[in-house]
Amino acid sequence: MFYRLHGRLEQKVLALVVGILVTVSIGGLVEIVPLFTIESTIERVQGVRPYTPLELMGRNVYVREGCYSCHSQMIRPFRDEVERYGHYSLAAESMYDHPFQWGSKRTGPDLARVGGKYSNEWQVAHLVDPQSVVPESVMPRFSFLLEHDLHAGDIADHLRANRAVGVPYTDEQIERAAVDLTAQADSEGDHETLLASYPKAAVGDFDGQPDRLTEMDALVAYLQILGRMVDFTAITADDLKQ
Repeated sequence: MFYRLHGRLEQKVLALVVGILVTVSIGGLVEIVPLFTIESTIERVQGVRPYTPLELMGRNVYVREGCYSCHSQMIRPFRDEVERYGHYSLAAESMYDHPFQWGSKRTGPDLARVGGKYSNEWQVAHLVDPQSVVPESVMPRFSFLLEHDLHAGDIADHLRANRAVGVPYTDEQIERAAVDLTAQADSEGDHETLLASYPKAAVGDFDGQPDRLTEMDALVAYLQILGRMVDFTAITADDLKQ
């Protein structure tokens, strides 16, 4: 019976168009309406903060180079995932990501908890020549990042744009954006002020070239904060809530 009704519907152009519009409208509402309640559905978690200017630029490099195509940033709540990668991912950990980097493809390992797992030197060596540290790796080389100076003259505007979509950067953080960006990758920079605004940020020279600020500096700074904002050691569900 339904097949006959469907066949008759296809023969009536106007009715078919109306049916398509109704179907698309329902699907759109299902996807859009939850976005208006996101503030009430995602519980805030202690430790989660906006990215530093340098981490944010590193994240841009990560997205630009398509790292999400092979690496997810979402540990699922299954025993095998937790034992391999660490505590399962929390929605709040990605609340300041635009867009989020959860992913579903794992040609390489999940990176949700990679921050602090390896040294800066290891990260640089791995990005320059992946097979030199992981012989079975199929990851391409990103050695060119060492040669590309980081162009971040618009970093303050970048923070303002993120604030417009809900990332709580303060006026002071926006004003200090350029200073904080260079200080984080400078072994002699003002790390105290930086860490007061961005706790747990990795600081110092990242790429082994203290006289230059490169895209490699930014990418490694971003990788080193992944999974480190929230302290998952000896905590309960209630401890995570603010």
